[in-house]
Amino acid sequence: MDITIFHNPRCSKSRQTLQLLQEQGIEPTIRLYLEDSPKAKEIKELLAKLDISPRELLRKGEEAYKENKLSNKELSDAELIKAMAEFPKLIERPIVINGDRAKLGRPPEQVLEIL
Repeated sequence: MDITIFHNPRCSKSRQTLQLLQEQGIEPTIRLYLEDSPKAKEIKELLAKLDISPRELLRKGEEAYKENKLSNKELSDAELIKAMAEFPKLIERPIVINGDRAKLGRPPEQVLEIL
């Protein structure tokens, strides 16, 4: 099983999700996505695996969300994805990927559905 987690060690949900995977005997590939940020193409693929819209992956409390006026409903999916590629802090976390499926760890137990 090749499991990857988009992880932010400063986030409690991210730490809890990683711990949950380890308790299942899984040592995932840890992707520190704030340092190794995904490009727009990868975010688009991730959204397909998550089966959600770009807006659902946005962290609305982030400064970059307000500064870039991302609450504007006129923005296209491509524009939202571009913003996430430019400002990876906007990407909701943690995300666990297993093959062609992915799940947000909010709550952490949700990731068990794709293992």
